[in-house]
Amino acid sequence: MISASLLPFGSAVCGGILAIGMLLRKRHSVADWAFAAGMAVLTSESVCSGFSARATSMEEIVRWQQRRLLALTLLPGVWLLFSLSYARANPRMFLAKWRLPLAGAFLLPVGLGLGFRADFFTALHKASDSGHWILPLGWPGVASHLLLLIGSVLVLMNLERTFQASVGTMRWRIKFMLLGVGALFVVRIYTSSQVLLFHGIDLSLASLDSGALLVAAGLIPTSFFRVRHFDLDVHPSHSVLQGSLTVLLAGIYLLIVGVLAKVVSYLGGDAAFAIRAFVVLVSLVLLAILLQSDRMRLHLRRFVSRHFQRPFYDYRTVWQRFNEGTTSRVEQIDLCRSLVKLVADMFQVLSVTIWLVDDKNETLTLAASTSLAETKAREIGPQGAETGEVLSYFQNHPEPVDIEAEKANWAALLRRWQPREFHNGGNRICLPIIGRGEVLGLMTLGDRVGGTIFSLQDFDMLKCAGAHTAASLLNAQLSRKLLQAKEFEAFQTMAAFFVHDLKNAASTLNLMLQNLPVHFDDPAFRKDVLRGMSKTVTHINDLIGRLSLLRHELAIKPAETDLNEVIATAIAGLEKNSGSALVKSFGSLPKILIDQEQMLKVVTNLVLNATEAVANEGQVRIATTHKNGWAVLTVVDNGCGMSAEFINRSLFRPFQTTKKNGLGIGMFQSMMIVQAHGGRIAVASEPGKGTSFQVFLRCPQAVKRHPDLPR
Repeated sequence: MISASLLPFGSAVCGGILAIGMLLRKRHSVADWAFAAGMAVLTSESVCSGFSARATSMEEIVRWQQRRLLALTLLPGVWLLFSLSYARANPRMFLAKWRLPLAGAFLLPVGLGLGFRADFFTALHKASDSGHWILPLGWPGVASHLLLLIGSVLVLMNLERTFQASVGTMRWRIKFMLLGVGALFVVRIYTSSQVLLFHGIDLSLASLDSGALLVAAGLIPTSFFRVRHFDLDVHPSHSVLQGSLTVLLAGIYLLIVGVLAKVVSYLGGDAAFAIRAFVVLVSLVLLAILLQSDRMRLHLRRFVSRHFQRPFYDYRTVWQRFNEGTTSRVEQIDLCRSLVKLVADMFQVLSVTIWLVDDKNETLTLAASTSLAETKAREIGPQGAETGEVLSYFQNHPEPVDIEAEKANWAALLRRWQPREFHNGGNRICLPIIGRGEVLGLMTLGDRVGGTIFSLQDFDMLKCAGAHTAASLLNAQLSRKLLQAKEFEAFQTMAAFFVHDLKNAASTLNLMLQNLPVHFDDPAFRKDVLRGMSKTVTHINDLIGRLSLLRHELAIKPAETDLNEVIATAIAGLEKNSGSALVKSFGSLPKILIDQEQMLKVVTNLVLNATEAVANEGQVRIATTHKNGWAVLTVVDNGCGMSAEFINRSLFRPFQTTKKNGLGIGMFQSMMIVQAHGGRIAVASEPGKGTSFQVFLRCPQAVKRHPDLPR
């Protein structure tokens, strides 16, 4: 019994040392706390397993196993939190996206443990065919191990995503941490699957969990020595299960084990089944590790190239990958991150860095790297006039160069900007990124797998990669400028709308002031003036408050509204101040879905245009009708009219107007508002005879397009 407890207690000591060592660090991130908590949980589990191995009665064994399972309820949540935050430059984004699975990983197992602890095991116990004790589980115990199995797969899946997203020295730094934690949960998948298959805990399997913790304790410190903190700039993809090798291998393993279990059960049992299932698991894990080996892939490619007379690079595949990895990248930073990964994989180098020239051609800034974090790049990167010296050389020598063989000062600067991670990593190369005859940036490569020297074929491929990178950067710059131009154009248009609304408000106030000396003694007029001024000031303040929305697209907030009331509100301040006769003829209309505030602008604009067209002696008629499922607003004047050419070419275009002091925005804005409501504007006019505007707005029970509605 004492010898059986040595392994669990030994692994508990190792796990406790790792947890305490993490807590003694000066600064702590989410990943630090999660790692320390995860190791504390594993330590507690190993302690319970050790005391269970020392127990002399079944009741004592069950009691310690209950405590062990209670500790394991924290395992999925804590380690899922670690896998989502470790070595990631954007952990908050992933934690926010995974908040529901993360909450479930904490709450469901802990809820089972606290609520059904007494039902973890059934009252019976038995010995297996191999002489090992098996503790039968109740449904809470089985459910707890099912959650542990799912959590283990999710943890491995996230660790795999981190490993796949890392390249170069970033992968070298985190590899042993991922291997150590991965070993823990590979074994968890095996032991949990055995529990689910037999609905019981084989006490002999506890040594596997303890052994996995010892293996992890031997691997993880290597990552501690390689990097002193967990804040690494790795940017995994946001896709969840796409291309996940973990999910594939876990599915294959569980399928094989399930089939083996059925066969064994049919044949009457097999004591060696657990060993065979474990061999299947280990084989799959070794296959996964082999497939992820950079050195193995490099040697395989060289072997095929040398012995089967194939070129070292499959150019069609290479450029297909380049195109797929760059065409969808619009932002320069995203593009450069994709490029360093592609170049690192193509040339089998661990350290690839892209430095971009700023807009003023004064300095180089870090865009993306497989080895340098942003803080490190600021410390060793270009300073002051150093950039000019390096760019001046490559402006005259636009070729990739081996900076190890150069003795000039510019080469020494590049060697400082691209420090070695491995002494046997071969020579460091600098590739200028040239576009339109100018240096757009520099790409530095180093720490090649196996220290292989760059050949002439490599340099030719580097030139092609540099040309492709330059073209991609120029496209990204062009896309950014086009986006800025569109935003500026939208800003100008919306600003013109804003000025036009202010102009309408000023016109309303001007009409009031013109009539104030004539009708000042009329109390009703003064009352209308005060009401109109208050309404206009409120409208101006509302416009000022919405300045922050100028860059946004036109958005309407429709609500059931009486169009006649909207029109009456719009012309209330104009009726006595326009100087022309306003004739109203409102028909019976159903309530329609419109944005009252936006439609007020349309009505105000149409009526103001009509009153300005007829001056003081004309007539403006405003009418509403309901025709064939459309509410129709008609504004007719007998003013100066417009030519057919102006209507067809200029009326609804911005900054086109016949008014001496007009802005040419009103009708364009009105058309946008009406179209946003799903309606149309029809216009008929003849020079010297007047103009008729019709606004068609769809009623809730529209059944047929009105024949007069323009298509």
